[in-house]
Amino acid sequence: MYSGNDPVSNWGACILDADGLRLSAEERAFFREADPFGFILFARNVDTPEQLRALCDDMRETVGREAPITIDQEGGRVQRLRAPTWREWLPPLDHVRTAGQEAERAMYLRYRLIADELRTVGIDSNCAPLVDVARDGTHPFLRNRCYGDDPRAVAGIGRAVMQAHLDGGVLPVVKHIPGHGRAVSDSHHDLPQVDCLKSELQEVDFMPFQHLKDAPMAMTAHVVYSAIDHAPATLSQDVIRIIRNEIGFDGLLMTDDISMKALHGDLHSLSHGAIDAGCDVVLHCNGTLAERRQVAEAAGRMGTQAQKRAETAVAARKTPDEIDIAALEAELETLLKGVGNG
Repeated sequence: MYSGNDPVSNWGACILDADGLRLSAEERAFFREADPFGFILFARNVDTPEQLRALCDDMRETVGREAPITIDQEGGRVQRLRAPTWREWLPPLDHVRTAGQEAERAMYLRYRLIADELRTVGIDSNCAPLVDVARDGTHPFLRNRCYGDDPRAVAGIGRAVMQAHLDGGVLPVVKHIPGHGRAVSDSHHDLPQVDCLKSELQEVDFMPFQHLKDAPMAMTAHVVYSAIDHAPATLSQDVIRIIRNEIGFDGLLMTDDISMKALHGDLHSLSHGAIDAGCDVVLHCNGTLAERRQVAEAAGRMGTQAQKRAETAVAARKTPDEIDIAALEAELETLLKGVGNG
């Protein structure tokens, strides 16, 4: 890992991706100039453990500090590190159902092992836990990534998942705040609209996020809550005010991928709109270098409060607790064989 000193100036209010297995000269120059808060990795960036460590070092070298590097390693369909080099995982909902009454412990073990895999290759953040509450109509893109349909159970499992990351020296990103579970369309392609009373959202959807309001980072939902605003949460001052004041989350708030088709408009306008609405950081994925430039320019540098939240989030990245991997794997295997299901 890069071991330089952090600069005193505010960081770029964006999290950006890269094209391949190593940075190009053009990417290096751009990242050095833009100084993004952090980076995100995808399957196209993954080959071997040695290559991943080198890429992470490259990224941090460009900004001259230990910038967070995140990834989507939920398990199931959404995992970027895969067999044969890394473990394969059940979809989260299948894992929870298999573990039954021991779901919290089983999910802790699962993500403590994932955290170990990530830290070993230089990745120190993960876009999990996902505490959206599943419903009968939840779109298939999301449903088996959820932890269940009981908000209290989801909150408890989410807490275990968050703690597993923190114990493993990995920053968790709670998603998709304030709740994506009622969405019946895929926000990668369409803008979901949720039509229900705000009181229903408070009782069910918001509840797990309130339970995890001390998380270092959270990711917004590209969802319209018609009882609150007609703009998607990521671009809604009213929704973000609820996230801050009613849910009580005061960590670093990042957007979901600003290039997803749920949002309509050019990247510059969307990025500026998200910051103006109250997001601290704009996440941009799967774009060209020119598109990354647009996002970085529109997002600009972090304001004073966003910088403070960013520094607090980074400070939550601790040296991992020592673990006996074989013992954790054996305990998890036992739990998933049905012990304690009741």
